[in-house]
Amino acid sequence: MSSDEKLIDFSAERAKRIHDLNDKRLEEMRKTFEQVLPLGKAKKKGKRSPKKR
Repeated sequence: MSSDEKLIDFSAERAKRIHDLNDKRLEEMRKTFEQVLPLGKAKKKGKRSPKKR
């Protein structure tokens, strides 16, 4: 082997692939949950009067 050849770290490449697959799966789950349970905009809180004691 000459020093010009690139060495491939198969474990690192596999870890990247698995990470990408997990990210893809997570993004699909997020989209599904957003369709089923839309978060919407946060409700505005009205001014509350202090409790009388």
